[in-house]
Amino acid sequence: MRIAGFDIGGANTDLAIVDFEKRNKIIDISCDFKYLPMWSNNNDLGNTLFELIQNISDIDSIDGIGISMTAELVDAYETKKEGVLDIANKSKEIFNENSSKIIPIAFIGTKKVLSLEELKSNSFDVAAANWIATAQVAAQISPNCIFIDTGSTTTDIIPIKNGKECAKGRSDFERLKTKELVYTGTLRTNLASFLDSISFEGEEYNVASELFAITADVYNVLNKINLDDYVCDTCDGAGKSKEESARRISRVLCADLDILSFDDIVDISKNIHQSQVDQIAKSLKEVVNRENLDLVVTTGLGKDILAKKAAESLNLEVKSMSELLTDEECVVAPAIGTAIMMNEYLENECLKNI
Repeated sequence: MRIAGFDIGGANTDLAIVDFEKRNKIIDISCDFKYLPMWSNNNDLGNTLFELIQNISDIDSIDGIGISMTAELVDAYETKKEGVLDIANKSKEIFNENSSKIIPIAFIGTKKVLSLEELKSNSFDVAAANWIATAQVAAQISPNCIFIDTGSTTTDIIPIKNGKECAKGRSDFERLKTKELVYTGTLRTNLASFLDSISFEGEEYNVASELFAITADVYNVLNKINLDDYVCDTCDGAGKSKEESARRISRVLCADLDILSFDDIVDISKNIHQSQVDQIAKSLKEVVNRENLDLVVTTGLGKDILAKKAAESLNLEVKSMSELLTDEECVVAPAIGTAIMMNEYLENECLKNI
């Protein structure tokens, strides 16, 4: 079976095409992603999905398509329900129009995998359910752990016990309360969203609450990401060189590179990095204490930059999902988990018809 798993985010659409030999026995994974700002370009979704598959494999070689999503929250949609239905319909339409065969398509929900018809009356179960898919992969590393998926925009902190996720919150709204979701990430996070002040040369500076710089600029300056990782737009529309990132960071202190040197910005960025680690660690500590788990499995673009550091700051044992997947595959772990769940769904549907 060759299954395509999509994770459609607000900024990035990820794809994993997974070849299965037997039930969930993976023999090959191919993956890709594309920056697609759904708040402004949601009408391009269908073409993006089709192009991503065609870049790897002919559409008619695909036996099933699974879809998870978080893009329903973008402000192009008035409600999450509107977003879920629009994304689902665009996904179905593009593959119906471009395939010579009927390819089964289903959607990851917090309770189960749903067909398009089931989704129409259960849209809230599908909204931001991609962490359910990632849990399928994390549980293969340890049946009892907390997995942290730090992507470009958000951080999931999900407990797993006896091989099953046991998150207290189901929706993003609930998970913000249970500390299982921290809205902070490796690329797109506005620095002013988590900084009350910045330490520099032994002094504390207030910050300008403007969209001057994002975390991608910090990790660009600190050499923790490369230009291929910096896939999102810059705040000022300028380039992505280290000097341009440094200039954006200086503005958070109402300064520029005439006032602060590049080395100053490096020191400031180290302090900003620690502040974001502390932000994640604060929520992680609450989940650890509540669930009595002391092993953390990290994944996502920020697995080593942020998730690992947060876990280590709490003296927790840390494993990386790279024990099972490549670093490239870790970035699209929800898409891989989506493909795994879709494969199980199709096998179960086949058993029902025997």
